Amino acid sequence: MRAIRAASAALLGAVALALTAPTATAAVDGGTTPFGFSVTPATVAPGGRVTLGVTNCSSTATASSGVFDTVNIPSGRTALATVDWDAKAGTAHQVTFTCNGVTGRTTLTVSGATRAPAAVPVPARTAPTAASTAIAPAGVRGGLGGSVGGVTNGELAAGTALVVVATAGAVHAARRRTAASRGH
Repeated sequence: MRAIRAASAALLGAVALALTAPTATAAVDGGTTPFGFSVTPATVAPGGRVTLGVTNCSSTATASSGVFDTVNIPSGRTALATVDWDAKAGTAHQVTFTCNGVTGRTTLTVSGATRAPAAVPVPARTAPTAASTAIAPAGVRGGLGGSVGGVTNGELAAGTALVVVATAGAVHAARRRTAASRGH
């Protein structure tokens, strides 16, 4: 019975580790790239912003598409791009990432919803120094929360070591408790 519990705990730990490990490569035209890349969110309204991320790229990467200007992405960081206001709703566009001469592609979809552009400040007629600004509702600006980019091999090894030590500690404690209950 103890062997079943230990095997179950080890299997559960291995599954948890596999599910939390970041992907090292991304699909590109039927193959893989030595670097990972992402566009978040994958569907955006015209005028909306997307976060472009690249991992495992030792130099500055670029991302380009027909619906936003080319963006430079510093190594280990993310960058923002604003989708053109006149992007046609319901269309899909390729986003091309380039790192060290290697390219990878993914798809960005423009949704049917549109956001109204924020009004430009207009000077008031009575006081030339005062300005009024209309703010268009834009929703919440939720970030990635550290889920993309910036994971180094050292951090990945440290996280793996912590999981292994915690699992070994739990198994050791369970075995000691079982041995103590038998009176050995």
